[in-house]
Amino acid sequence: MSTKTWSFAKGHGTRNDFVILPDLDGVLDLTPATVAYLCDRRSGIGADGVLRVVRASAVPETGFDPDLWFMDYRNADGSIAEMCGNGLRVFARYLAEEGLTTDSEITIATRAGLRWARLCDDGRVTVGMGRVTTGATTEGRLGSRMYEGVAVDVGNPHLVTCVATAEDVNEVELRDPFVADPAVFPHGVNFEVVHVVGDKHAVMRVLERGVGETESCGTGAVAVARVVNGEGPGTVRVDLPGGSVDVTFAADGTATLTGPAVILARGEVLVPAGLG
Repeated sequence: MSTKTWSFAKGHGTRNDFVILPDLDGVLDLTPATVAYLCDRRSGIGADGVLRVVRASAVPETGFDPDLWFMDYRNADGSIAEMCGNGLRVFARYLAEEGLTTDSEITIATRAGLRWARLCDDGRVTVGMGRVTTGATTEGRLGSRMYEGVAVDVGNPHLVTCVATAEDVNEVELRDPFVADPAVFPHGVNFEVVHVVGDKHAVMRVLERGVGETESCGTGAVAVARVVNGEGPGTVRVDLPGGSVDVTFAADGTATLTGPAVILARGEVLVPAGLG
């Protein structure tokens, strides 16, 4: 089988990992099968998703300023997602390290709208997550058990379920499929199980739509923090299996997410040409 050679980088934010594809002019044929191949942890590079780095001018249907960088995020199964908070931080780190921007505050186009990123002096990255809104209390089914939770919109959909103890968080067997009301979540949903440790502090696990359980989810952490914080301003520390992040809410309901972002490898990958 013939192959094609693509440049790539590998990065992670609190162990939520990504294959980064520089495709500045939008020439790569990034099919769902190709994404799944790249993300496979045995036959590919291995990742929770793919971040394609492309100028907005190459994706005119988005309607963004053509000079902006567009974060084209794909889940590990090849499906398209609206946003990824950990991915946004890694994307910003990559732009800075590759010299693709010299701005102290980077504006990034995403399918959830414009977001901004700022590299911190302590090595972390802060990203603007936009307005976060809570919705109805609803249910979802995981295996034979029903879980009640709060719907939260972080530019992508979440269902946040609070449990009594940290042990309860660990005991939940997070596995696909997680089934929620399609009237509330017509495009599926990310599921978070959380325990409030103390004032403005929570631990969580997450089952990501199109991926499975991951060690971290930035938008999931923001959704959890919204439920823990309640309405109004405040900062919540969220502990995930892959590390800790801080989520801060302003009085207008917008949120920022601060956490690590690391580029750990660069190279070339052979992609089978027949993947469609």
